[in-house]
Amino acid sequence: MDWKIFLTIFASVLIAELGDKTQLATMLFAADKEVSKYTVFFAASAALIVATAIGVLAGSLMSEYINEKYLHYAAGIGFIVIGFFTLYKA
Repeated sequence: MDWKIFLTIFASVLIAELGDKTQLATMLFAADKEVSKYTVFFAASAALIVATAIGVLAGSLMSEYINEKYLHYAAGIGFIVIGFFTLYKA
């Protein structure tokens, strides 16, 4: 395993996930006194694993048909568009 790539991906995903709506929803579920914190933890973890698996599968499939360079351009443009949209709505 390439630890440099592992740590880069880990840090990127961790920073992206902190404070987003997924974490807020998980905090709301955990705040319910009648719900087991273990249930919330394992359910939220399983959901993130499945969502990540879908992303990995989709990325693998797309990379078979689309040049990696163009995927990077598309992702970059997508983030820029989302950023401008977010600033416009603010």
